[in-house]
Amino acid sequence: MKKYHLFDVFGIELEYMLVNKKDLKIAPQVDELLLLKQGEITSDVENGEIAWSNELVAHVVELKTNGPAKDLKKLSDQFHQNIVEINELLAAKELQLLPTASHPMMNPLTDTQLWKHSYSEVYALYNRIFNCKGHGWANVQSMHINLPFYEDLEFEKLHAAIRVLLPLLPALAASSPIFEAKLTGFKDSRMQVYKTNQKEIPILAGKVIPERVFSKAAYYKEIFEPINQAITPYDTEKILEHHFLNSRGAIARFDRNAIEIRVLDLQECPKADLAIAMFVVEVLKWMIDHLDLEKLKLLHEDDLFSIFNETIRSAEEANIEHIEFLSVFGFTEKNYTAQEIWKLFFEKVADKLNDVTQQTLQVILKNGSLSTRILKALGENLSEENIVRVYQKLADCLQENKLFVS
Repeated sequence: MKKYHLFDVFGIELEYMLVNKKDLKIAPQVDELLLLKQGEITSDVENGEIAWSNELVAHVVELKTNGPAKDLKKLSDQFHQNIVEINELLAAKELQLLPTASHPMMNPLTDTQLWKHSYSEVYALYNRIFNCKGHGWANVQSMHINLPFYEDLEFEKLHAAIRVLLPLLPALAASSPIFEAKLTGFKDSRMQVYKTNQKEIPILAGKVIPERVFSKAAYYKEIFEPINQAITPYDTEKILEHHFLNSRGAIARFDRNAIEIRVLDLQECPKADLAIAMFVVEVLKWMIDHLDLEKLKLLHEDDLFSIFNETIRSAEEANIEHIEFLSVFGFTEKNYTAQEIWKLFFEKVADKLNDVTQQTLQVILKNGSLSTRILKALGENLSEENIVRVYQKLADCLQENKLFVS
């Protein structure tokens, strides 16, 4: 396996729902999509620069970079081309892709179907342990960003920066304000249910914000070994592996020398997802280059988790009042909204971003997270008819790779 240095290459994963065009009800037919493309039911399809694959549930398809990508700027168009191709394949079945991090009307108890083909024994075991017919398993779509590190020194810097930035990410990316046609009270409902979807074995996700571990040896001792011990009574056939089981909001993948960020809700189109990805990358670079590493390492996951809970609830409107957290960034006021913090970050890194990315981020920073824009578009009317109307517009944004502004 080739190893890369910090920010040399990137991996991006985007998860989408298959739905019926007429009423947007979920369609557990990803196997039929892959059959249409490949001529056989398979778990992975390589389509040039982008690959397609199945997920735990049968209505979600993942699009991902086919190997390490050197240039994030090209990926929006590449992902969009694949989305257009998928929608063309699905049209004959009266299906389409739907973006955002959660289906607004799905009832996971009645609607969930697990993937029944390759890898199904792993999914069946997960279902036996955790009961995957809940929103936290069956109704969550996200963007994952994979960032490389070469050795322990680079891991230390990257992990220290990522774990401190994680609590602010829902403020930028929340897109899941509704479950089962009801307001949840959280702008990032996906992360709210994600926190407890493995409550039977809580060590798997921990506090979502990773512990203060900054070397491979420490990570194995403090995270992987407890995970392996906790899963042993359940995994009698020994088919689960600690890299797979670790469900923190950022996971260290020592099998490929990368950290995978997992707390970003999926947006309405790749243009928005990739703009957020590039923004996050540039902020992390700035943190590593300009902030005090030892101060970053001192922040405890419990304190970061409390900030995280605020952004899960209120996204960009969350008030951040943790003095030690703010001071790490050099912020001198006693409190900021998360939106104000992201605007300050934008001022620091805007010159590193291309014009399209800057313009996209300015729309998000001005109009709020996608959850905020969805709620504004819905108004007071949470009828199924109105939800379908708004979410069909989101499906159109995906097809056209354009931002949703209500």
